[in-house]
Amino acid sequence: MASVACILSTSVFITAVAADQADLTTINRIVDEGFNRSHLPMTAAYLTDRIGARLTNSPQMREAERWTQQQFRDWGLKNVRTEGFEFGRGWSIEKSSVRMLKPRIAEYRAIPVAWTPATNGAISASIVVAPMTKTEDFERWRGKLRGQIVLVTQPDTGSEPAVAPFARLNREDIGKMDVIRQPLVSMDEEVEKRLERVRFEAKRDEFLASEGALAWVRKSYRDGGLLHGEGYMHRRDQSPKLPGFELAAEHYRQLARLAKAGPAPTLELVSVVHYHDEDSKAYNVFADLPGRDAKSGYVMAGAHLDSWVASDGAQDNAAGSAVVMEAARILTTLGLKPKRSIRFALWNGEEQGLYGSFDYAERHLVSRAPLDSPERASLPPYATWNLRWPVKPGPDYDKLAAYFNLDNGSGKIRGIYAEGNIAVTPILKTWLAPFASMGADAVVAAPTYGTDHVPMSAVGIPGFQFLQDPLDYGTRVHHTSIDSYDHLKMEDLKQAAVIMASLLWMSAERDEPLPKRPLPSKPLQTDPFEYEVLERPTL
Repeated sequence: MASVACILSTSVFITAVAADQADLTTINRIVDEGFNRSHLPMTAAYLTDRIGARLTNSPQMREAERWTQQQFRDWGLKNVRTEGFEFGRGWSIEKSSVRMLKPRIAEYRAIPVAWTPATNGAISASIVVAPMTKTEDFERWRGKLRGQIVLVTQPDTGSEPAVAPFARLNREDIGKMDVIRQPLVSMDEEVEKRLERVRFEAKRDEFLASEGALAWVRKSYRDGGLLHGEGYMHRRDQSPKLPGFELAAEHYRQLARLAKAGPAPTLELVSVVHYHDEDSKAYNVFADLPGRDAKSGYVMAGAHLDSWVASDGAQDNAAGSAVVMEAARILTTLGLKPKRSIRFALWNGEEQGLYGSFDYAERHLVSRAPLDSPERASLPPYATWNLRWPVKPGPDYDKLAAYFNLDNGSGKIRGIYAEGNIAVTPILKTWLAPFASMGADAVVAAPTYGTDHVPMSAVGIPGFQFLQDPLDYGTRVHHTSIDSYDHLKMEDLKQAAVIMASLLWMSAERDEPLPKRPLPSKPLQTDPFEYEVLERPTL
């Protein structure tokens, strides 16, 4: 026989779940609008085919900021606006090419590394393979680089993929994610490693320039002719001195083999790139669907609008941006008047370290103590947020009732990451139940990182990233030269927009805000007996 306490507990749980039953009538209307009159294909095509790559503070990103605001206004959203934050220089590619001139003529696949300077005409010189991963490597090459193009990556032998490049999740895959993971608080070695990487890029550029090298080339970190071109020295006072290129892995290895056999090949590099210093601020874009009750706060959906430049930034993250915009269009078109306001956000500077969403969090949601190290303070906020204590509530901390983010490609939504928020799990399961026939009913406990829900979730606000089918996002599309419209799955994106709009509606209509986790305070080190691991010298 069950105890009275157990019966009461079960009764309370059932009552709470009953109170959170999905609004099926409204969901029917959302499904109809989202599947039968979707604007997603045109929105995604404009962002990718028409505007193209949207590097933070580039002319293309400025156009995306303007166009998305106008779309929101045309659809009837209110209070459409931007908020600016300090970022640095814009940068864009006009044209580039890399050719081998000796021992034969060959066209190579390559891309300038973001924020490196132009070649100012063609650079033709022999190569030297001089791998450099730490400052101690510089001495080995001192006096040997003048007048040459330096290949800075350690050559390898390549690899064939061991798994299929395209995948969808099954129930077993999803089940493995439904595990609470206790946080691991260690020494702040990871921040020091990140600092060292930032320092090293600048030190290597300084060393190569002082040695009279003409340019440097790195190997792509994926095979198959894929290119990326990421670079992070976007502050004006950080701008590199030498042109930098990323070369397709297969071509890089060919050059390394030829150099080993001798004589060293001759390369020709051309990079016509431009810095844009008209405005050092980057801008988040916002639009609101006003609520009936101004005192009840707001819920929010977001995705990052910026991308890298090797292709058109389709899966990463025109896909998420188009879904957020489509959810806004659906809810506005249906004439819905939610209790809470619904805010739609298109973030900027995500690719360089979640700049835009962290700026919003610190401007509206919480305040954190400043870092006492200027060097650490120069890092992107994503690298240092968990070092800044105490955390204090800001003006919107109690107003933001829920945040939903989409940024893992164009795969269909299979569920949502609960981010360790135990109290919200049964509510989300109830809300997702109507979408089981669409394959989207999982609520998994595991957290996920690296995108714009982190600033919200990290301070206890119910901030969620959707669980999506991976498709070929991580294997060959993420940040690469094939991240174009062709890799978007429109049926999946329409499903995602319907689900996002539905969850926004239900969280905006809920009597109470979704349960928060506690406002974080500084944690103790997980292992108080841990010793720092000192790097052993290379023999």
